[in-house]
Amino acid sequence: MPTGAGKTYAAYIGPLAEVARHRQKGLQILYVTPLRAVSRDIELALNAPLSALEADITVESRTGDTSASVRRRQRERLPEVLITTPESLSLLLCNERAHELFATLRCVIIDEWHELLGSKRGTQVELALARLRRFAPALRTWALSATLANLDEAARAAVGPHATPAFIRAGLARPVRVETLLPDSVDAFPWAGHLGFSMLRKVADWLDPACSTLLFTNTRSQAERWYEGLRFLHPEWEDVLALHHGSIDREARERVEGGLKDGSVRLVVATSSLDLGVDFGPVERVVQVGSPKGIARTLQRAGRSAHRPGATAQLLFVPTHALELVEMSAAREALARGEVEPRAPLRQPLDVLAQHLVTCALGGGFTRDALLAEVRDTLAYQALSEEDFDRTLVLVTEGGPTLRAYPQFRRVQRLEDRYVVADTRVARLHRLNVGTIAANASVELRYLKGGRLGTVEETFVSRLRPGDTFLFAGKRLEFRLMKDLTAYVKAAKERASATPRWSGGRLPLSGSLAAAVRRTFHAVRHGHFDNAELEAARPVLEAQARLSRLPARDACLAELCQTREGHHLFLYPFEGRLVHEGLAALLALRLTRLQKATFSLAVNDYGLELLTPSHFPFEEALRPALFTRERLVEDILESVNLGELARRQFRDVARVAGLVLPGLPGARKSTRQVQASAGLLYDVFARYEPDHLLLAQARREVLEQHFEQVRLVSTLERLEGSTLECVHVPRPTPLGFPLVVERIGATVSNESLAERVERMKEKWLREDSLSA
Repeated sequence: MPTGAGKTYAAYIGPLAEVARHRQKGLQILYVTPLRAVSRDIELALNAPLSALEADITVESRTGDTSASVRRRQRERLPEVLITTPESLSLLLCNERAHELFATLRCVIIDEWHELLGSKRGTQVELALARLRRFAPALRTWALSATLANLDEAARAAVGPHATPAFIRAGLARPVRVETLLPDSVDAFPWAGHLGFSMLRKVADWLDPACSTLLFTNTRSQAERWYEGLRFLHPEWEDVLALHHGSIDREARERVEGGLKDGSVRLVVATSSLDLGVDFGPVERVVQVGSPKGIARTLQRAGRSAHRPGATAQLLFVPTHALELVEMSAAREALARGEVEPRAPLRQPLDVLAQHLVTCALGGGFTRDALLAEVRDTLAYQALSEEDFDRTLVLVTEGGPTLRAYPQFRRVQRLEDRYVVADTRVARLHRLNVGTIAANASVELRYLKGGRLGTVEETFVSRLRPGDTFLFAGKRLEFRLMKDLTAYVKAAKERASATPRWSGGRLPLSGSLAAAVRRTFHAVRHGHFDNAELEAARPVLEAQARLSRLPARDACLAELCQTREGHHLFLYPFEGRLVHEGLAALLALRLTRLQKATFSLAVNDYGLELLTPSHFPFEEALRPALFTRERLVEDILESVNLGELARRQFRDVARVAGLVLPGLPGARKSTRQVQASAGLLYDVFARYEPDHLLLAQARREVLEQHFEQVRLVSTLERLEGSTLECVHVPRPTPLGFPLVVERIGATVSNESLAERVERMKEKWLREDSLSA
C-alpha cells in the first residue's frame, strides 16, 4: 500500500470498533512502531476516532520517553490501546504478570514492518509475537508496509510460519514525479564528493522558503555541512530553516517536527531520522542529495511529500558526483518498472534468543519444552535444533562450559521444572539493557553551563583537543573537556574546522538498483541517451567509451593499465561496496596463488582496483575459474583478517546475549572498557571453546554484514558465466579514476587529496592533448 494511503487507520478502525462494541477493559490493541520519536504523533492519530465511538477507551504510549509514573501505572494495568517499540514491548514481557496483562489482547499492528525485517529488531519482534500468541491464542496481527518485494516471507515472519496470511493491497497508484537538478557542466574525471558543494548554490536557488521542503542527505555529517552551507548563503532563512538527525537532542528534534506541522519551519535538512512514521501534511517537496542507493529508500523519501491519498509525490535528485547522474537515471527507470528491494528476515541469531530466554524467565518463568515449541513458532527459529536451543539455555543458566565457575553468568535458575530469574541485580541489569540495536558508544554533548545538545560517537571526541572547533546541530562549538562520558563545549567564535563522523555512514548500492545501473550502462553503450541525466553525463560516458568501452549488461568490463604507481586491474561488477570488498580480497588471494604478488585494494559501488608495484599477468589470470564459488568461505577466511573482524563483531553479539553489559546509569562503561571485556571473552572462548555458538555467529555476521555473502555468491555465479571484456587503457578511465581517488584518500587529508587529484587531472589532460 503506497505511502500516505491511510494504512494506519485501515488496520486500526476495525479492531477499534470491535473494542468499543465489547467494552472490555485491559489491553486490546497493541501498536508497534520502530521509532519511539513518532509515538506521540501516532497517539494523537489513534485518539482522533474515539470521539465518534462514545466509548471509554484509553490510548497511551510506552517507550523510553514515557514518564516513570506512567510506567508504574502500566505495570499494573495497561490501557485499551498501547503504542510501543520493540524494545519497550520486550520490557513489558519481563513483567512477572505478563500473561495476565496480555491475555485480553485482540490485535497487534506493526508499523513500517519493512524497517524491522532483516534486522535483529525484527527477530526480537518475531519472538515477542510468538509469546503474545501463547498468551492470547485468538490474536490477529497486522503488518503494515509500503515498500516490500518479498511479501509472502514478510507476512509469515509477522503471523508465524504455521499460519496462513491474508494480503490486502490498495488499488491506489501513488504517482511519483522525479526530477534531477543538473550541474552546469561535468568533466571526464568524476570522483565522490566532486560535485557535492558546487551544487549548493543551485539547490539554494531552487528552494523556496514559502514551500515546505525536506532536504535529505545520506549521512549526519553531510546534513550538518549542507545546513551550514544554506545558512551561510541565506542568513535571512534563519527562522524557517532547521536541521534534524538522530544525534540531536530529542527536544530540539521535536521542535523541528512541530514546526514542520504548524508551518513555522519550512526548510529542513534531515537524514533517515525523518524517513518514517511522522506525517507532515504541509511538506510539498523532497530533495535527495546524492544517490539514495536503493529504490525502496527513494520511494520512502519521496513519500514524505504531499503525504495524502492520491497526491503526487515530488522528489528532486541532486548528484554529488558525475556518475551519480547514471544512478539517478537508473533509479527513475526502476521506479517506472515498479521494482523494489526484498528484505530477508534473519535466521536463528542465537544472541537474540539468549536475551529472550532471560526476558521470559523474568516474565513469569517458562518450561523448557513449552518455550522451545513457542520459539519454533517464528520464521526465524522454525528450524531451530534442540541442540542449539539447549546450548543457548545452558549459556543463560550456567554461562556455558567455559564460564560455569563465574556466578555473574548464571542469570537464570531452574526451580523444579521452571526457569526463572531469582537475582534482583540480574533482573535490573537485564531490563536496563534489553534491545538489539548495536551502535558505537555515544558521548553526551553539553554546554559548560549545562544545556544538552545531543550525542556524538566517543571515537570522534577522543581525537579532539581543548580548543578544537567543530560543527554540531548547526552550531559552531569549541571543545573544552571530557568527563564521565560527557563532552563539555562552548560556543565557538571562529569557523568550525571539523564535522563529527558517525560509523556506518556509507550506504552500499542495493541489489535492485545495481541491476538497474547495469541496464542503464548497457543502453548507453548502444547509443540510448534517453533522458536529461544521461545527456548531462554524456562527456563522462563518451570519455569512458573513447578510452575503453562502456559496460554491457551480459559482460563484465576489466581494464588494465600501467602508471608510475605500478600495474592496475580495474574490474566493474556494479554490485555495491560491500560485495566488492569481499570480491577484491578474494581475487587478491586467488591471484597470489598463481604468482606471488603484493596488492593494494580499493573499492566503490561500481567496481574494484587491484594495484601491484611489479608486473602481473592479469589478462591470463582472468578466467572463469577465478570466480568459482567452490571453497568460497574458506578463501574469504584466508583472504581477510576475519579474526579481528569477528572480534569486533563479537562485542555486539555478546552485548545482545547479555555477556557484556554497558553498566548501570551513572556508571556506564566506555567503548574501550566494553571492547576490552568482550575481547577477553572472545580470547577465552577461542582458546577453550572454539565451537562456542556466539563465536560462530560473530563469524557468520562478519561474512554477511561486511561482505554480503549471499549476494557475493550470486555475483560470483554471474561473473563465472559472463563474458569478460579485458581492455588495455593508457590511464585510469572515468570509471577507474574514482577508485584511484578512493585508494589515495585512505592515506591523505581531504585538502591534500583535492590537490593531488587536480595534479593528476592536469597531467592526464596534457597527455590526452598530446596524443590527440
